[in-house]
Amino acid sequence: MSASSTIRVQVESALAHRFPSALTPPARMVRPVVPTGIGPLDELVQGGFPVGAMTELVGDVCSGRMSLALSFLSQVTAAEKVCAWIDASNTFNPAAASAAGVDLRRLLWVRCGVSETVSEQETRKFTLPPECFTPKPVLKGLHGGGHGTHPRNEVKGLSAAVGRFLSDETVRARCAEPISKPRPTPQTFAPNPKTASTSVRTPRRGRAYDAVEQALRSADLLIQTGGFSAVILDFGEIASEVVSRIDLSTWHRYRVAAEQTQASIVLLSQYACAKSSSELQLCLSPLEDTNEERTVFTGLSAHVEVMRQRFTQTPSNVVPMRKPPQRARDARWTHRASWVGPR
Repeated sequence: MSASSTIRVQVESALAHRFPSALTPPARMVRPVVPTGIGPLDELVQGGFPVGAMTELVGDVCSGRMSLALSFLSQVTAAEKVCAWIDASNTFNPAAASAAGVDLRRLLWVRCGVSETVSEQETRKFTLPPECFTPKPVLKGLHGGGHGTHPRNEVKGLSAAVGRFLSDETVRARCAEPISKPRPTPQTFAPNPKTASTSVRTPRRGRAYDAVEQALRSADLLIQTGGFSAVILDFGEIASEVVSRIDLSTWHRYRVAAEQTQASIVLLSQYACAKSSSELQLCLSPLEDTNEERTVFTGLSAHVEVMRQRFTQTPSNVVPMRKPPQRARDARWTHRASWVGPR
C-alpha cells in the first residue's frame, strides 16, 4: 500500500466517529430526492421524488395515485417536516392517511369547492286560537251537581270558534288540495329585434371550475410563502377537459417557486397537463387483482411507467462510444391485505 493510501486510511479511521468517509467524495447528485417508501419505484426513479421540482402522477380512477402520494407524505412527515394537501376533488380521507403512516399534525388540508352553507328548513307555524286553551269555567248545575241550563246553551259560541279554527288563512298553508286561483290574463309583447340580436347569454360556470380556481390560488399562496416541504395538488377526480384548460404559465410559475423554496410538488391528475414543467412524470395503470387465492382477496398489483424524467444520474462522466443498455422504464409492486401477511 502506498504512503498516500495509508495516510488516507488513517485520517478516515480517526474521523470516523465524526465524519464517516471524510476523504471519500460523495456520489454526484443532480438533484436531492425524497424516497416514496416503495422499493421498486425508488429503484426505478433513482431514489424517489425530486426536491425543488414538480412530479406528476397521471392515471385513471383506482390506479393507486393517492396511495402513492400518501406513502410519499408518510416519509416526509416522518422526517418532522410540514406538508400540505390541496384537495380540489374532495376525496382526501384523514383516516386512510393516518393508517398509511402520515402524521396529521404536520399536514395542512385545504378543501376547495366545498360549500358549508346550512339551509334553514322552512317550517310553517300553526297556531290555535286562544279560546282552545282557555279553561272552561265550572258550572254548577247538571255537570257540577244539581240542575243546569239547556244543552243548547252549552255549545253557544262553538261554531264561531270552529270557524276561526278552519279559516282560509289557516288551512291554506297545509292544504293538500289545489286551491283555485284567479287565472291571470295573458299579455303579449312585441319582440324587439335590436335587443334580440345583441343579447348574448353567458353560460354559468360549473362547480369544477370553481374548485380548480380555488386550488390554484391556494397553491400559489402556499408555494410562494414557503415552509412546506411537500405540496400535493389533487386533481384526480376533475375531468381532463377542465384540467387541460389551465395555462402552462401556471405550472412554470410553480416550478420556479418550488426551486426557490426547495419544495416537492406532486400533481395528481388524469391528464398530463404540466408538460415540460414537470421534472418527473409517472403514468399509473389501473390496479389489478393479484389472483393468489380463488376465494380470498389477497391484494392489488400496481404498475407504473416513467413517461418523463428530465435529469438522470450517470455513474461517471465518461461518455461511452456505444449506446449503453437502457434501464427498465416501469416497475410493479403489490398492496397486500392486512389479513394476508408477508409471503
